[in-house]
Amino acid sequence: FCAGAELNNLVLIGFMGSGKSTVGRLLAAQTNRYFLDTDALIEAAAGKTIEQIFENEGEAAFRQRERDLAAWLERSVSNAVIATGGGMPTVCENLKQIGKVVYLDCRFETVIERLGKSGERAKRPLALADESALKALFLERVEIYRRALNIFVNADHTPMDTVSYIVAQTQ
Repeated sequence: FCAGAELNNLVLIGFMGSGKSTVGRLLAAQTNRYFLDTDALIEAAAGKTIEQIFENEGEAAFRQRERDLAAWLERSVSNAVIATGGGMPTVCENLKQIGKVVYLDCRFETVIERLGKSGERAKRPLALADESALKALFLERVEIYRRALNIFVNADHTPMDTVSYIVAQTQ
């Protein structure tokens, strides 16, 4: 788990619902890496859910937690697949120092479809906005993701197809 001389982390970025956690788990298993989910790490450290952090402390406090976590990841983690929260690239400019940044891009319609399954949307504070506000956030973040990436991946495909493509690009 300790950071070594070789930077071999894969950092997955993309909008909520793009498949970062699903693809990340599969990718970690296939490439013999650890899997870390930044949202889960923040929840564990805070002892509360992201919804509770947003509600009790506000978005700015949550984003500061993301920056602090990114600094820790950069110093301390290697041989991992790291699924970031959808907004993490908007506040963390050092993602390429953590590892190779893989942008999971998908159409807005795919995001809506995926967030509609199993109550996912209710677990994400920013997804509770109406669809036009969510689309505006999506379009705003696409530009940020594109500036942050090392590898671009069309994630409209199945998780396994996405994993196969990433493996081929990172060999």
